[in-house]
Amino acid sequence: MPAREAAGTTGKNDGVSEPRTGAGAAGANDRVRPAPVDRRAEHGPFDVIGDVHGCSDELEELLGLLGYQLGRDPAGRAVGARHPAGRRVIFVGDLIDRGPHPAAVLRLAMGMVAAGDALAVAGNHEHKLVRALGGGGAGAGGPAKVGQNLARTLEQLAAEPAAFQEAAFAFCAGLGSHLVLDDGRLVVAHAGLKESYHGHDSAQVRAFALFGDTTGERDEYGFPVRRPWANEYRGRAMVLYGHTPGTGHRWVNNTLCLDTGCCFGGALTAVRYPEREQLRVPARRVYHQPTRPLHDMPAA
Repeated sequence: MPAREAAGTTGKNDGVSEPRTGAGAAGANDRVRPAPVDRRAEHGPFDVIGDVHGCSDELEELLGLLGYQLGRDPAGRAVGARHPAGRRVIFVGDLIDRGPHPAAVLRLAMGMVAAGDALAVAGNHEHKLVRALGGGGAGAGGPAKVGQNLARTLEQLAAEPAAFQEAAFAFCAGLGSHLVLDDGRLVVAHAGLKESYHGHDSAQVRAFALFGDTTGERDEYGFPVRRPWANEYRGRAMVLYGHTPGTGHRWVNNTLCLDTGCCFGGALTAVRYPEREQLRVPARRVYHQPTRPLHDMPAA
């Protein structure tokens, strides 16, 4: 497959010392509107990939396992991937943070989306990145606190040319809360979505799609307590999502969580739709120590 450049991936490093922040980034976000969520006319087959979290090596390996042919730029960086049978990837969000190569993952995902070979929804980590760079949006919650993981992503973006930084910001700011696909038979949202929210895009819907059905409480590890919405789900659509890492995920009422904790030393997982076949590649190592053991994280 010919190498295809994502917007802003060409050219040499122009010495930018930090990503765009403040009024510049916020101004760019004012011109970016989230992608429409109702994509019922888009039909599969799809390959839905769980939380990548900067694990670019595992993402490239998984795409190869799924049958995609990578495209690379003259520097050898992956900038796209295309399936010879026309299948498309859907990313469930959280492309960045925690893992070693968030900028490389963004470059590949952005290239695939720009070429029509992938779709993507927002994860809470992309939401936080947009807030850190001065962007707003539904349920923005003000400027984001920059911790170690987000700092790594910002540092890698700072080493990229300004055009790539702007393209990455616009890409993340433009991600929709969820996708309704295949005549309503498939819904993809980062943290899942109950049936009454399918196809709607209010601040309330976006908060659920990004963070799940939170109670406002914290567990003993400091994580938000979330209601098990999938246990009550009776919708017609298959719902595929991520956000909650674990090794014990199973199908629950036609829903499945795909976050198998690659950045924590677990695996990167994909589900083929409509076949429901799961494929995964193991993490090459532990990139980020989890607050609690991965096997103790609740099954979604």
